[in-house]
Order: sequence, then structure tokens, then C-alpha cells
Amino acid sequence: MSPPRPADSTKTIVAGTRSSHRLGSLVSGARFLGRVIGSRYNPLLAQVVVTRRCNLACGYCNEYDAVSPPVPLADLLRWIDHLAMLKTASITFTGGEPLLHPELDKAIAAARRHGMIVTMITNGFRLSRSWIDRLNEAGLQGMQISIDNLEPDDVSMKSLSSVEGKLALLQQHARFKVNVNSVLGVTNERTQDVVTVARTAAKYGLQHSVGVLHDHTGTLKPLSSDQMQAYELVTKISPSIVHTLNYRLFQKNLMNGKTNDWKCRAGARYLYVAEDGKVHWCSQQRGYPGIPLLEYTRDDLRREYNTEKSCSATCTLSCVHQMSMFDRYRGAQTSHSAAMARA
Repeated sequence: MSPPRPADSTKTIVAGTRSSHRLGSLVSGARFLGRVIGSRYNPLLAQVVVTRRCNLACGYCNEYDAVSPPVPLADLLRWIDHLAMLKTASITFTGGEPLLHPELDKAIAAARRHGMIVTMITNGFRLSRSWIDRLNEAGLQGMQISIDNLEPDDVSMKSLSSVEGKLALLQQHARFKVNVNSVLGVTNERTQDVVTVARTAAKYGLQHSVGVLHDHTGTLKPLSSDQMQAYELVTKISPSIVHTLNYRLFQKNLMNGKTNDWKCRAGARYLYVAEDGKVHWCSQQRGYPGIPLLEYTRDDLRREYNTEKSCSATCTLSCVHQMSMFDRYRGAQTSHSAAMARA
């Protein structure tokens, strides 16, 4: 039997593993910038639904059901290979609840082998030390965990009381970056809950971001004055590039009752791949273009890149804004009518 490993040796191994992850992230980041600069017609981010099923039933969410099976791993691997062929820079695995997919880590590892930046979005309820270890081993680089209030209610079940222990686990064992995200506008009565969530995230050394609630079309649900004040406080508790970027890109105008004039590149720079394998503009605009990912080509990317989206002026979807900002001054867009008519 080998002698016990000295504590210093264990610390050295952990530090070395984290350094390796950081190096991998730097390489992926450089590849991402290369995809930004090198071409207009390759995806910068694909959000891939690995299962529509969720273990929660939040009243404001329309992106889940209680019965769908996980997407077969063989299908996911084919999707990932095709996204790599399209020169996709990054993938976010989502749901439903992605941790309900028993082979999620294998999909993550496959995407990492292609050199993509790989993140995921979760409600955190199913997180465990075992899952964190599997995600570490697969090479996950970022996790967004959604927490909207302190105690669950009919509108949102994503509560701090249910997952604070998971935040401690992540602080201790995760080798990937963790961001806690809260949605403002769920209920006015729970507005101050978001402030407490932000303070708790900071206590565990985790980043925090805040989104504004959208309706079923992805457009803004106006914030109250209390919610506006809470937003300002939260951004001070957890100052970050994410807060600053989202605020300047679109949230400032929307929260002040103004629209945004921008070029949405959904369907090109950003792809939403639903559980049926079809590409849509986003989770709130399913049906456009509605083409199976495995049939998606550079011509589709070019068309959607140059297609104006009628819903863009009041859109609150941060991922789409972020992936579109690199092409803000590139190329005029044509009418959206052709894509909508075909779908």
C-alpha cells in the first residue's frame, strides 16, 4: 500500500489542476476572440437544451416541462460535432434543468475537446460533491446558478433557503467560475430578497448578476421604483463586468422606458438549439428559423446575420445582446419578414 500523500503534495496537485484549467480557459478565450475577428458568419454562442424536463415549476418560466426525457447522448454528440464544424466558439448547456441529464459531463467533455468555452445554467437543486467532481473532470469552465428569492413561492421556486448549502459546496470544490443570477420583477414583495441573495453570493466569494424579467416574448416587464433601487444596490454589492455590460448594452434604456436600437444577430452569432435539435432565434422566439441543427449551414448563418428581428427593440435577453455587440457596426440588416414567413 502506498503511504498517505502529504498534505502539501495534495495542495500542489490541486493548485496544478487549477492552473491547468486557467490555461485552458486562456486558450479558449483566445480562440473566441479569433472567431469574433476572423469572420461574421460563425456562432459565438450556442445555447443547447439537453432536456426540457425540470425538477421545479416556476410560474414565470416557459422553458420546461415535467415529462420530457433527456436528449440521447449520441444526438448531443452529433450536435456538438456540427457546431464545431460551424466554428462555434462557446456552448452553454441548459434546460429545463441540465443536471437531470445523467451524461451531461460527457457532453461537456466532448465540447471541450473541440476547444469551445463550455458553461451551463442550473437551478442548483441537484448539485452534489459527486456532480461537482464530474463537472471539474469534464472541464466545465463556468456555471450560472439561478436564485430569485429567499423562500420558494408559486412564482419562483429557485430560493436561497433551498440551495445555500450548494453554494458552500461550490466555493469549496468547484474549479470552474460560478455566477449567481437573480431575476428582478418576479414579485414586488420579494424585491429585497435579491439584495440578500447578492450579499450571500459575495459571502461565498461568488459573482452575482441580475436580470430583468421578460414576458413570454422576451420583452421587458417594467420594474417598479423599489425594484429599480434594488438593482442599483445589487450592482454595488457585486460590481462586475457582467453588470456593467448588460446595463450599458440594454438594461439602462429598458428600465427607463426606452427602446434599444441594435442589430440582433440571433440565428447567426447566437443559436438556441431546442431539445428537438432545431435552431431558433432564442428561447422566447421559437419557430424562427426552425431548421434542424444538423442541416444548418453557413448560408443559414449569413441569412440570419443579415435579418432584422422585429422583437429586438425591447428584448431583455442578455446572452443575445452580448453575442451581438461585436457586430454592432458591421453590415445593415434586411427585413425579418422572409424568415418569419418560412417558419
